[in-house]
Amino acid sequence: MVEDLELHTLGPTGTNCEAAARHWLRSRGADDTRVELHPTLEDAVTAVLADPDRSALLACVVYPDLHNIVFGNLDSLALRDCFVMPTHSMVLASRGGEAPRTVASHAAPVSLIDHMDVRIRLVDSNAQAALDCAAGEVDACVTTSVAAEAAGLTVLKDFGPVPMGFSVHAPHEIEV
Repeated sequence: MVEDLELHTLGPTGTNCEAAARHWLRSRGADDTRVELHPTLEDAVTAVLADPDRSALLACVVYPDLHNIVFGNLDSLALRDCFVMPTHSMVLASRGGEAPRTVASHAAPVSLIDHMDVRIRLVDSNAQAALDCAAGEVDACVTTSVAAEAAGLTVLKDFGPVPMGFSVHAPHEIEV
């Protein structure tokens, strides 16, 4: 039952996956605090499989290795739902507003800065990119507006929200 379901997804807090997971639970009348965040979706799958009686995975359809997650777990997980919702505004942000030389980004939105002459450091999530920027590990980041604000970053460019697909995968035993 959805009311008892823990939904595992990509963290840390501030990711589009977290927002989508909370939205999906609320839309089914379930408690949106039952979202567990993980450094990668692969880690989230491991957690779901460790507790298959009450866990499911929420993924973003542009996650670079979603195909491996789906086909590598056909015996354990089934695609149960797909939906579209806008992401948080995607932004290029920095600590002080200066032109960046290094930018942290998740692989999915990195093409937003293809036109820039910068060194790109790939990270596991948009929210992690903001944390790394705030910590001074890079000059700027591609992240969500929520993560940029939480990290105290300055928005250099706002790309706006993106209509995005999200998928829910659950063990075969679970009703979703």
